[in-house]
Amino acid sequence: MLESLAPAQIQSAERTLATGTWAITGGAVLYSVLTVTPLVERVTPAEWQWTAPILPLVVDAAVVIVVRLDAVVSRLGGSGGRWPAVLRWMTGLMTLFLNIGDSALKQDLVGVAVHAVAPLLLIVTAEAGLAYRRAIGRALERIERSRAEEEAAREQRAREVREREQQARERAEHAVREQAERVERERFEREQEQRREAREHAAQMERERVVREADMRREQREHEDRVRREEQEREDARRREQQALAERSRREQTAARERERTLPGVPAADAMNAPARALNIAVSGVNSGPGAFTKMSESEARAYIGSFGEGERTVRQLADDTGWSVGWVSSRLQEQRSQPRVDVGASLVEAVG
Repeated sequence: MLESLAPAQIQSAERTLATGTWAITGGAVLYSVLTVTPLVERVTPAEWQWTAPILPLVVDAAVVIVVRLDAVVSRLGGSGGRWPAVLRWMTGLMTLFLNIGDSALKQDLVGVAVHAVAPLLLIVTAEAGLAYRRAIGRALERIERSRAEEEAAREQRAREVREREQQARERAEHAVREQAERVERERFEREQEQRREAREHAAQMERERVVREADMRREQREHEDRVRREEQEREDARRREQQALAERSRREQTAARERERTLPGVPAADAMNAPARALNIAVSGVNSGPGAFTKMSESEARAYIGSFGEGERTVRQLADDTGWSVGWVSSRLQEQRSQPRVDVGASLVEAVG
């Protein structure tokens, strides 16, 4: 029943109880002072009769203390023990005896009954108020406990709801992370596959390049071998021709010597230069022919240059015939001018031979 009351209603009931209790207490105290004072005056010496109101006031103050402290202790949900009960009943009985004392001495039963109303009402009100406060305190405690349990239940439900929401968020985040990880893994696998394909393609291109370079080097070697063979064949042919010319020159030189011995009118110089000129003409023919060589050896070029007299052929012609540079031919001509003339025919024979 009390659990269904609102806090304002409970507070209103407590105020009503407190107001009524203090109203009864105030009325009983005032009535006790008015009733007990004449009794105390009759039993008090004349010079001390002015102290007669002190006794009911002291007893009533004890009643006020009991009522007030019982209200506070019961509101706190505790109990003062045995001595507060003794004080409560003692002050109540004192108030009762003091109030009915004068009528009891006069053997006035009606007065006893009338004067016992206020003290008995005060005693019963104090006990009833205490019981009410304790009942209200227990009820409030139950209400607070029930409300605390409801609040705890609401908090538990709210916590469960938050936990479910948190779990749902975590599951959603986990799903998102798994999706992101799967996408990242697929991207990584694609990149790995692309890199692998790129490496394979690069390796394939490198192999093809190596093969092409090997083919090119092989073709180049074959071409160089072919060129060397052709050059070697031309060189062999040139050497054979030179050897043939040298042999013919020796024969002609030998024949010229024989003619010189048999024909004393022919000059010796002309007889000696005739074979060299024949060799020069032959060499020039070889160099200007379709199978002309590109360059003479140094000894052959020196002999060839020395076979001509000064002014017979230009430096450019000698350079074209021998395959050497113009500067080199000019240097050899300069050397020949500074040296005595030798037997050119013999030199040519020795160079060709």
